Amino acid sequence: MWREQILQTMAGAELDAPAGEQALAVVESTLGQPLPPQLAGLLRECNGVRGRHGLDVVWSAERIAKDNADFRSARDFTELYMPFEPLMFFGDNGGGDQFAFVRTPQRDEVFVWDHETDSRYLVSYSLDQYIERALRSTGDWYR
Repeated sequence: MWREQILQTMAGAELDAPAGEQALAVVESTLGQPLPPQLAGLLRECNGVRGRHGLDVVWSAERIAKDNADFRSARDFTELYMPFEPLMFFGDNGGGDQFAFVRTPQRDEVFVWDHETDSRYLVSYSLDQYIERALRSTGDWYR
């Protein structure tokens, strides 16, 4: 389902091989949060999605675990930003802004974290809407 939808939206999108169940379990155990069902389903079909110019629309399971753990444990960030624990980042815009699901409380919408202002705001109501907008856009579609 995901592969077809992504390639229908953008024929040139790059899709990685599916993530194994162990990789998904590592994300959940590392972050202490369940993966959103839509994101877990996508990762089971393609462990990462790149759009125009290699933009990481959806990260691999490994990167989701690593980057989120790094953000949550960086000492400098606790003084600069609101806590990252409620978020699960899974993609970026290539310029520092990152896309996330809110995990505490669990929500299905996609939010963006603006790295310059520490703002966090809604950009789409679902993962499939996010992917369609991100892949079709040639700029900062979420602003």
